[in-house]
Amino acid sequence: MSSPEFFDAGDPVAVVTDQPLDRVLDYAAPEGGCQPGAFVEVPLGPRKVLGVVWGAGQGGVARAKLRPVIRVLDVPPMREELQIFLRRAADYTLTPLSGMVRLATRAPGLGDPPSMRRVYRPGAHRPDRMTDARARVLAVLEDYGGLAFTLGELAEAAGVSTSVIKGLVKQGAVAEEETPRDRPYPRLDPALPGKPLTPEQAAAADALRAGLRAGGYGTTLLRGVTGSGKTEVYLESVAEALRQGRQALVLLPEIALTAEFLTRIAARFGAKPAEWHSGVTMTERRRAWKMVGQGGCEVVVGARSALFLPFRDLGLIVVDEEHDTSYKQEEGALYNARDMAVLRASICGARVILASATPSLESWVNAEAGKYDRLTLADRYGAAVMPELRAIDMRAERLPSDRWISQPLQAAVEARLARGEQALLFINRRGFAPVTLCRACGHQIGCEHCDARMVEHRFLKRLVCHQCGDTRPIPEACPACGAEGRLAPVGPGVERLTEEAQALFPEARLATLSSDLFGSARALKARVEEIAAGGADIVIGTQLVAKGHNFPELTLVGVIDADLGLQGSDLRAAERTFQLMRQVAGRAGRTEAPGVALLQTHQPEHPVIRAILSGDEEGFWRTEAAARRQAGVPPFGRMAGIVLSAPEMQAAFDLGNELARRDAPLRRAGAQVFGPAPAPIARIRGRHRVRLLVKAPRGVALQPAVADWIAQVKLPAQLRLTVDIDPQSFF
Repeated sequence: MSSPEFFDAGDPVAVVTDQPLDRVLDYAAPEGGCQPGAFVEVPLGPRKVLGVVWGAGQGGVARAKLRPVIRVLDVPPMREELQIFLRRAADYTLTPLSGMVRLATRAPGLGDPPSMRRVYRPGAHRPDRMTDARARVLAVLEDYGGLAFTLGELAEAAGVSTSVIKGLVKQGAVAEEETPRDRPYPRLDPALPGKPLTPEQAAAADALRAGLRAGGYGTTLLRGVTGSGKTEVYLESVAEALRQGRQALVLLPEIALTAEFLTRIAARFGAKPAEWHSGVTMTERRRAWKMVGQGGCEVVVGARSALFLPFRDLGLIVVDEEHDTSYKQEEGALYNARDMAVLRASICGARVILASATPSLESWVNAEAGKYDRLTLADRYGAAVMPELRAIDMRAERLPSDRWISQPLQAAVEARLARGEQALLFINRRGFAPVTLCRACGHQIGCEHCDARMVEHRFLKRLVCHQCGDTRPIPEACPACGAEGRLAPVGPGVERLTEEAQALFPEARLATLSSDLFGSARALKARVEEIAAGGADIVIGTQLVAKGHNFPELTLVGVIDADLGLQGSDLRAAERTFQLMRQVAGRAGRTEAPGVALLQTHQPEHPVIRAILSGDEEGFWRTEAAARRQAGVPPFGRMAGIVLSAPEMQAAFDLGNELARRDAPLRRAGAQVFGPAPAPIARIRGRHRVRLLVKAPRGVALQPAVADWIAQVKLPAQLRLTVDIDPQSFF
């Protein structure tokens, strides 16, 4: 029976809270009643928690014993399409529905009444006297690009007392304003002219606009070589959505790309859109959440969690760099934002654009099968041409053990420096060295909480665990044998490469780009803009530099270790190496000056390296697809990863063995289970980890089978079980 359109006071209502519960709870509707989808505050034990009225009560508790809903929040109720999306996303990922509701309510103060508030922004004057505390306040305001802060938020972000801020207000260095707590965003004007499009770009934009005008759901893979102007093409689709009065969501894989993209949106439409990511203040998050639901926000630019915002009329979702692995949420609710974007669009009748120079194999296969439309931009914009790619066979080089830049690469960099051009040296390793070894006893310094080596970060003067984040000072003596002066870094990271470049090119201005080295996305943006304006001769970077940055003077890319991603048994190793190498090579020669990319490799005959050098992308995808199809692995088969973790390894193994013995639900569905086995990283944050892998043919209803399978066992205390449908990593 369908739920009524309104619940009167005292009626039993089913509420899904944002707490980690695996069930719906019944409450009595409050005085004045409520409607399905209402956001409510309810009692849970001694606490008050947020929830959503999901429908009529389940009827398991007598009416007289039902606790009443405390209040209905003054926000629009959750739309039915969002409820359907959350339910289907929960079913697909085997996540409790409460976990999905939590993703959809991640904004502070949703229950606060409408009111005025006092906010703080950069002022017009400089203070008469600068102190460290004052400098921190002004730096925070600059880093966040003028976003509004409350007094408490600004004091916390800067690590100062509120009196410091009030003193800056008196001097005009910080502006204090009274503003509505959650005001609408400025309207965007789709009639403003965009950049001139090439005939190829114009044809693609026309096809995307036609899809939006036709209405209904559809997904298009927009594949374009690096520098082909994909962004300008899909911004024309955003303009069409605005003309139709519908909302648009643009997902970006990195916060670092957001600031530059916001500037492009403002240039195209006359105003900035809403932002949604971890670098936005809590005040702005609440404003974005509310305005999206009320229609006071037309475009959102954000990270993967923006998919769960309460859009009133979502007409377009763009997933830029759709192949990027950061779209997979690896903690909490495990979901892939690319796949969830397609799911949400199919429910609300929106169009999806998946944009990439090197699409994921899943998207390529869907386009080949006709499930997705496909548009291709084969040429770079303007006079730019694709860079020449060449391999440097490191087997023929005679480098010292502490050197990683070959003589041919060094000569190529020197030639660029002589011409006043920029060069990029790329290595996909953060820090100074991945291993610190004692030459006296052979001990490798590891994390005390994880089965992982501590990575030396010399710029920070710390050892860092990249699994749990634990840090410690770099020791003088070996922690195992006590020998002093015998610890040695092994292998290169981006910081060590910087040190080598300083020695080889002493007159050059160097810039190191790594996520560890910037306190905020705004600081990174400022450094990227400085480099793009010619503020560095050599850029040394990790995969951060491969994502969307445009350096007009950059004509040489040198990849230090093109073989790095080919190591290990990850089924996507070839695909990811191909994508990363093509992306980073694409940073070269994006204006008139031709570019060259040199790949240092010990395996020049490897099929992936040959495919990268030849530029035969279609050939690579066909070969990779054939290999995956023969192995019956995604996207031609289905997989689920199960991770069991416990303080003691044996407890995790015991449960893993019990699950492996009780695999009848999987076998009935046509699936098989492998394991248990220690996870590749067998201990993280002090917890031992055991993995099982479920493999099934493509057409198998995997989720119901896995749910029935794990329901057979009761989790002992201190033991956790995590299910990862369509795993992207196997650590």
